[in-house]
Amino acid sequence: MRLLVTGAAGFIGANFVHQSVREHPDVEVTVLDALTYAGDRASLAEVADRISFVEGDVADAELVGRLVAGSDAVVHFAAESHNDNSLADPSPFLRTNLLGTYALLEAVRAHDVRYHHISTDEVYGDLELDDPARFTEQTPYNPSSPYSSTKAGSDLLVRAWARSFGVRATISNCSNNYGPYQHVEKFIPRQITNLVDGVRPKLYGAGENVRDWIHVEDHNAAVWEILERGRVGETYLIGADGELSNRRVVELVLGAFGRPADDFDHVTDRAGHDLRYAIDSTKLREELGWAPRYTTFEDGLAATVDWYRAHEGWWRPRKAATEARYTASGQEVLSARP
Repeated sequence: MRLLVTGAAGFIGANFVHQSVREHPDVEVTVLDALTYAGDRASLAEVADRISFVEGDVADAELVGRLVAGSDAVVHFAAESHNDNSLADPSPFLRTNLLGTYALLEAVRAHDVRYHHISTDEVYGDLELDDPARFTEQTPYNPSSPYSSTKAGSDLLVRAWARSFGVRATISNCSNNYGPYQHVEKFIPRQITNLVDGVRPKLYGAGENVRDWIHVEDHNAAVWEILERGRVGETYLIGADGELSNRRVVELVLGAFGRPADDFDHVTDRAGHDLRYAIDSTKLREELGWAPRYTTFEDGLAATVDWYRAHEGWWRPRKAATEARYTASGQEVLSARP
């Protein structure tokens, strides 16, 4: 298989490429990435001699067309994903998430190439904290930010191209990822790297907001199952039953460093902060037999803390720049999105 992976210098995409090279050695991987602030070729350094890398914009239709023409399948990770940034300036989110997806869909349509679209549970909006319900493939879309709105729009484009033009597409909507190579602006790596530096973690509001966490390797294993065996035209939700409040996550990170559970600071909550996400992955598990390797959040977190402790050379330059940027903007805590 000749596989084109967009956005693979970012967090989830980079892990997908590492996993693909390791577990699918017969696959020829080409990466397309614009190398925005959230992407870095250093995340692919260990597999650089086993992949092809193209720097470019996923919304560049001519470039995308050439790359898709030489591929058997496309996995589309490329996205602007930081909620706070989408509130400050939505325009990059419209270009990458909507126009980028459109360029890819037109290219796979022209060349009859298999396409898998990576999306988020944020397209469904949020749930009440005391609501036992979880998101399913039938949950109506109800996005609440420029980020989630553009991801919802991109999902709908994929559905339309599959139905109207017969594009061989699948979609997956995943819960919050964590693991290696995640940018230090994100919730879990920021807490970990702060603690490495002896800095107290910070928490939005009371920390009652709930996220459904999944280790990135479990997410990407599910993507491979869908790519190879998923039914064309279908959507699959990926989740590992990892619901935890933001406060509980901070407490567990503190515990991994031997610190008291209350050794953090509260800061003012952000505008429009969704209450709860929760994924029902029954369809994925029953149809394709997928199950997470990390059956507890604590096990996945321990592996993640070990990785960040062992890879200061990767995150240290990003840490300084990120903290400087957020100090200048007056923002204290960053997004919990992948």
